[in-house]
Amino acid sequence: MDFDSSNLSLDCLILIFSYFDEDDLIRASGVCKFWHEAAVTPWLWRQMCLQRWTFCNVTRSECGKGSWKTYYLQRSRLEHNMETGRSGADYTCRSLRGHTGSVVGLVYLVGSEADVSGSASVVCSASTDGTVRAWDVQQGVQLWATPAQSPLCEITLDPKLGTLFTSDTTGRVSAWDGLSGREVATFSTSSSGCRLLAYSTEGRSVLVAGTGRGSLYTLTSPSLSQLSHHVVFDTFKIDLLSSSPDRKWLLAGIQGSADTSPKVFFSESLSCPSEDDSPLCQSLPISGCCAAAFLPSEPARLVLIHNTHNRSNNALSVFSISLKKSKYQADILVQQVETFQLAVGTRQPDVLLQTQGSDTLLVATANTLRVYTLKGVLLASFKDHTQPIAALCADSFRVVTASRDLSLRVLTWKKETNTQRALHSKFHLLGGSHTMSRGFTKVACDYVSIVASVQSVNGNDVLKAYSFNS
Repeated sequence: MDFDSSNLSLDCLILIFSYFDEDDLIRASGVCKFWHEAAVTPWLWRQMCLQRWTFCNVTRSECGKGSWKTYYLQRSRLEHNMETGRSGADYTCRSLRGHTGSVVGLVYLVGSEADVSGSASVVCSASTDGTVRAWDVQQGVQLWATPAQSPLCEITLDPKLGTLFTSDTTGRVSAWDGLSGREVATFSTSSSGCRLLAYSTEGRSVLVAGTGRGSLYTLTSPSLSQLSHHVVFDTFKIDLLSSSPDRKWLLAGIQGSADTSPKVFFSESLSCPSEDDSPLCQSLPISGCCAAAFLPSEPARLVLIHNTHNRSNNALSVFSISLKKSKYQADILVQQVETFQLAVGTRQPDVLLQTQGSDTLLVATANTLRVYTLKGVLLASFKDHTQPIAALCADSFRVVTASRDLSLRVLTWKKETNTQRALHSKFHLLGGSHTMSRGFTKVACDYVSIVASVQSVNGNDVLKAYSFNS
């Protein structure tokens, strides 16, 4: 019996089409005018977008009429290109040259997370040559460069204001306008090698600087006026600095120190200090911390990799953080909720940690990337590199590892039948000649591009920018 759609209402046909995939809808749209009207209904394509990408935002796209359909098709093509990684066909690679020193950090000033409308990605890099440079990733051109100053050590971004912050070897912290590269403010900590962290809390944008002498400065953003100053570790260099996704908690620590324990601060007590009270903080019951990260979907959960008591291997511990208030005081409560030994061979000084969702941990040591659950179940292990992994970046679609073997490895997340996600290794992106460089050192990515720094033999580091075609 032939199917007759003439007796169906448009709403009924749309309901039937809701069970179709993209190829079926495209074919159905060519059957007749009535089917075409149903098959291009924005509601259908919106449903498919939200089922496949829960974090997509078509309002940021400039696709025009029928934007949900255009968004879905563009993004599908982009993901296909990022999964196959064919040079020339799926992506273009450009070398960004201009620095005359080592690149110490990369940040996306303008990045594409869920929008595939074709807007440009802008990356800023800081170098020991004393300059910050902004680059158009897709065009491969430099947009601006700051005047040279003392060698830079760190760069971070206040995404809300579009302001860049750097620290140099003299302890000078500078704020730079992201559009022009103009210096807008400076602050002297009198301590070299500051770690920087920018965030917003209670409607206020602040910058936290952890110094080489163990102090925390909290400054206004972007004017860099001092809000508070506290000695946390006394002469020990703060080199671990992280904040929770909701900006309620801040972690400060000394990497690898067996004599100190990392501390958690209630961030409001740093940015809005009272006259008499010390900031609200609590030490964690571990030492020898190597890496730390908060869980994106569980902002009160903190993950740390640290030494075990016998120091023969590293352990991973998860802590729950809460604030207990009484009539006269408030206290931070820290409770260890999970702990497990990492795989044999992960007792390394250079260990990288990234977190995903509420239950997924990425740990990179030597040339191996491992994926764990929060309870210590090893989900996957990847040995795609021949030399140590130097940098790691991850988002809800993919993971990129940068190695001293002068390659980037792109891995993508896939939803399994039981709704759990699994990581799949896809392809390499090569960075050039080993005779001219010593491998990748930094990596950053947005949704449509990847930028990594290559340590050059002559000391003039180069950025490699990979733009994927949509």
